[in-house]
Amino acid sequence: MTLAAAVRDKNGAEALEKRLTRAAGRAIADFEMIEAGDRVLVAVSGGKDSYTLLHVLRALQRKAAVPFELKVVNIDQGHPGYPGHLLREYMAREGYDFTMIDEDTYSIVKKLVPEGKTMCSLCSRLRRGILYRVAGELGATKIALGHHRDDMVVTLLLNMFFGSRLKGMPPKLVSDDGRHVVIRPLA
Repeated sequence: MTLAAAVRDKNGAEALEKRLTRAAGRAIADFEMIEAGDRVLVAVSGGKDSYTLLHVLRALQRKAAVPFELKVVNIDQGHPGYPGHLLREYMAREGYDFTMIDEDTYSIVKKLVPEGKTMCSLCSRLRRGILYRVAGELGATKIALGHHRDDMVVTLLLNMFFGSRLKGMPPKLVSDDGRHVVIRPLA
């Protein structure tokens, strides 16, 4: 059954949710990603991966043996036409503890990156810095990102073939200064 067919089929959607939740729970346990009392900042981009992460974490939170909080954050980076209102409406409707951070990194990136070159690396670094700052402001003990197994494999291959190095994206990462822990439960 394809993902689209599973989503259309109620029983298939429930089975898919169960499979994803079980796999994320296993990753959380295997890599000791969440502990009792953690306040987890869930970085939501508005894409399907981060929505899935948020949904799975909420499901796990309801039945977890250890209590933890979810703080949902989105960064509006100032991209023209960004529909931030849709995210705000969804989060309010679903009852999430949601914060929209307005940071115009788009202008910075447009100034620094030559036309035709990829902005992803700089944009990602700026976004990570903002997430670290906001995690501190919200008292978050962990930062959850929606990267999944395919992202991890692709990152490893890109680094091998284009960077000539064997470097991947770990499921759990402690920042260089030791102040932040980034987790990827969809690993």
